[in-house]
Amino acid sequence: MAQKIQAVRGMNDVLPAESQQWEYFETVLRGWLHDYGYANIRTPIVEPTPLFVRSIGEVTDIVEKEMYSFEDKLNGDPLTLRPEGTAGTLRAVVEHNLLYNTTQKLWYMGPMYRHERPQKGRYRQFHQIGVEALGMAGPDIDAEIIAMTADLWQRLGLAASVQLEINSLGNKEERAAHREALIAYLEKHVDILDEDGKRRLYSNPLRVLDTKNPALQDMANNAPRLADYLGDTSRAHYEGWKAMISALGIPFVENPRLVRGLDYYNLSVFEWVTTELGAQGTVCAGGRYDGLIEQLGGKPAPGIGFGMGMERVLLLLAEKGLLPARRGADVFIVNQGAGAAAYAMQLAQSLRAAGFSVVQNMGDGSFKSQMKKADGSGALVALIIGENEVATAQVAIKPLRAEAAQETVAAADVVAAVSRFKS
Repeated sequence: MAQKIQAVRGMNDVLPAESQQWEYFETVLRGWLHDYGYANIRTPIVEPTPLFVRSIGEVTDIVEKEMYSFEDKLNGDPLTLRPEGTAGTLRAVVEHNLLYNTTQKLWYMGPMYRHERPQKGRYRQFHQIGVEALGMAGPDIDAEIIAMTADLWQRLGLAASVQLEINSLGNKEERAAHREALIAYLEKHVDILDEDGKRRLYSNPLRVLDTKNPALQDMANNAPRLADYLGDTSRAHYEGWKAMISALGIPFVENPRLVRGLDYYNLSVFEWVTTELGAQGTVCAGGRYDGLIEQLGGKPAPGIGFGMGMERVLLLLAEKGLLPARRGADVFIVNQGAGAAAYAMQLAQSLRAAGFSVVQNMGDGSFKSQMKKADGSGALVALIIGENEVATAQVAIKPLRAEAAQETVAAADVVAAVSRFKS
């Protein structure tokens, strides 16, 4: 016997028993995005490596350690499996001139790839739903982004399980002034920095404050705050954003150490976090990236967006018992005897045309074994067809999920009869 080939570690199959839960979640997401006026964009999972180096930043964990990169065997071009969705979306926007004299509200959904140690809610192939709102500079679109994410938690029943954290990263000049003060502060504490902190001290000091190392928390808490370096324009944007969120009645926590792991952010940044998934507490995060479109070769234009880890939200829904139970087809057709299979197939097509989902037993099998399949399928009713039903143009209907007696009806009346069992 040949040796079995298994999936790559950290890249998981979604089996039929789980895929219905994904379909439920995706259906909620599509309705929610439509309600806020977002249009779908679909980009390749493979992009030129420089796209991510230029946008995400050379000294981020993603670029330094996590990207799946390789050379094209045909021409040697450096390529990367996308680690996030914003860069590819904006590459498409610039390439196809989608911001010419207009704004855009776009959403994407699909697999992303990062080479890291797999753990609960954190995989090498994971799925994100993300949105990008482009061409709008004011705090109003920032507030709508918060409103729509808060709305999603309400629709999913998760509002009590997540908390909003926000911060402002100001503009490039303000971050530069803060960076200088921060480096001077960190240099005084270099003896207690861990290896990550020392590595980032001069290349990306803001990320040192985002440390999860318990021994560095006091040092990080007492570091110079970026908020103290914001100018009037950045502060007005931040205050306007907070005022709109407050007016919507959405509670939030200001977290001055919230910086995000990607270099392209400015001004508004936020995370929705939970304490119910262990260490992987962030379920949705994003912010404003007003310089990124120009950085990717486009005409300067503001933007804001977020990404949401779908596996993490599904885990949270499962923890709270909020995922729907697996549901089978509406109808399972049991058939045996001369002419029964063809008769059953005609009946199945009539029921599908009327809007029912139907599974027909294929091949041989006793009535007893077929009824066992019907019951295990999760169908609402079983239709039983034997030679007698074929001869009389009738069908026997046995309810599987309701307390009701089996009955026999004319084939012409089967749609109406089955309708009584479908809520």
